[in-house]
Amino acid sequence: MKVFNFFLFFFIILSMSCNDDTFNNNGDKQDIDTVKIVSHPRILLKEGEEKNIKQLINNSEEFNNVHQYILNSSDKILDLEPVERVLEGKRLLAVSREALRRIYFLSYTYRMTEDKKYAERAKKELLSVCNFKDWNPQHFLDIAEMITGVAIGYDWLYDYLPGEIRKKIRNAIIEKGILPARNTKNSWFYNSESNWNQFCNSGLIIGALAIYEDQPQMAQETINKSLESINNYGMKVFEPDGAYPEGYTYWGGGTGFQVTMIEALLTALSNDYGMCNNINFMHSPYFMLLMMTPTGFCYNYGDSGTGVNLESAMFWFASKLKDESLLFHEYSHLLNLDKYLKNDVDRLLPNVLILSKNIDLNNMSSPKRNYWISEGVKPIYIYRGGWNSKDDVYLGIVGGAANVSHGHMDAGSFLFEKNQVRWAHELGLQSYSTLESKGVDLWNYSQTGQRWDVFRLGNRGHSTLIINDDKPNVNGAPQIIQTFETAEEKGAKLDLSSLFSNNLNKAIRKIILNRNNDLIVIDSVLTNSKHAKIRWQMVSQTDARIDGNGIVLFKNGHEMSLTVNITPKVDYKLMIWGNNKTDTNELHDYDQDNPGTCRVGFEIDEAAINTNYEFKVLLETIK
Repeated sequence: MKVFNFFLFFFIILSMSCNDDTFNNNGDKQDIDTVKIVSHPRILLKEGEEKNIKQLINNSEEFNNVHQYILNSSDKILDLEPVERVLEGKRLLAVSREALRRIYFLSYTYRMTEDKKYAERAKKELLSVCNFKDWNPQHFLDIAEMITGVAIGYDWLYDYLPGEIRKKIRNAIIEKGILPARNTKNSWFYNSESNWNQFCNSGLIIGALAIYEDQPQMAQETINKSLESINNYGMKVFEPDGAYPEGYTYWGGGTGFQVTMIEALLTALSNDYGMCNNINFMHSPYFMLLMMTPTGFCYNYGDSGTGVNLESAMFWFASKLKDESLLFHEYSHLLNLDKYLKNDVDRLLPNVLILSKNIDLNNMSSPKRNYWISEGVKPIYIYRGGWNSKDDVYLGIVGGAANVSHGHMDAGSFLFEKNQVRWAHELGLQSYSTLESKGVDLWNYSQTGQRWDVFRLGNRGHSTLIINDDKPNVNGAPQIIQTFETAEEKGAKLDLSSLFSNNLNKAIRKIILNRNNDLIVIDSVLTNSKHAKIRWQMVSQTDARIDGNGIVLFKNGHEMSLTVNITPKVDYKLMIWGNNKTDTNELHDYDQDNPGTCRVGFEIDEAAINTNYEFKVLLETIK
């Protein structure tokens, strides 16, 4: 398979963007130099560096929009009561994120305006959360977010806070943040290859940097343990070429925290401990660049929603790699902050200004690449037809196992956009709380786990094959075995055989766009010694009707026809399935409806034994 090789390019760029003393290619543990740690404020924005931000916002209307957004938000926070320790199910996460947002915004506004009312209100928030009985160690992600906010507030307001209040906050960072990580019941994330590793280790490192001079041994042990964990486990999520198995949403969260932590190490210790030199990690923003589709949504495989956010981490990568094209999407988001800062994604917003060193938005250009091809536990193929029109075509294909973090039974599934319509669609996640509140065992990834009964997560909610009404093998890990990158064919071929080993002898799927950018899906299957019931389905964000020998899909004045050709000939029935409880019995009471979508395809009641079949499905533009 052909894979883009940018290793030489990145070695050159990284060698220019990282300090020589940060390299540790052997992954050896590196102790902190106690002499080098700087005085407060040391995390992200050192004393006197406010002038750099003032220069940035004076020279850029877009960055000034961010600055004003934070100031206006801080004014609104002034009148709010501090957050309270109220759990949602098993999580304190929403409270932790809101506390982080408030403390970070207020501390930023104080440092930029020197108006003490913001420092006073931040102090009130800090004292409130430090009085919580704990920061919910049973769900350590809550601690990670809380300790980050408290550490930034403690560090940035250090000279403002009275000594007894500093002591109270410092003790909370230790007792409610750092020490719970020493309980093995809470600290499974140390050995996790997931966004939890990034979140939790980043929070612990930032917390340890804040209280370092008072507890140097504890801080050093905490930072060393977290660096070792990130190097051995956290960075593995980016192997072998920068794709992120958990998808768009979790890259933004986990990597957003990780670059915050890296920058904190650089400002406090002038050392990133080799992370900036990790080629796969530094390649990952190009994956994210291709994950946003021409319609303005994301390629939402796995537990990702379709919505996109302003990603502060992209500014850090653009600065480090000296590549403003990485901000192609983020630039438009800066112009419409209210739209792209929905929910809690704005809590790290000051990072946009702090991390945008040496960035000149006037130098931003359209990206040069149209393909993304990656291997790993979730192989991905992406083709984007252009960068200047919402009508551009987009094809995304996913492989890999279901039983990876936030995985779905989606191997062989695909997303297809053309003329601003998602003809082939991913339903994405269902809110965890809506499932957990109804007793769903959501995090059981075993073959019989209830996770796979959830409509959006199991095979019935994806564009794939269903054989004998069975679920595919959760350990099956289909790989991309061939890619196509010509005008005649753009797409990929996957070996799906490991998914269906109980029901088929072979299953190979080829998904391509032809010269007209129409979609062709070719499945080559070999049945075994038992008759097989076969369903071929595609999830679509359109309306559909059966019309003669095909199915017509239509939306917003555009139409495409789906036709089927099967050799050798076998009886089949064209089908349209609904995705709401009123349309089908395939949804449970805990499943959410999926309005505006349907599934189209065909069923074969009884395929012959030991027979090679080819199913060729053409989705062709009518208008």
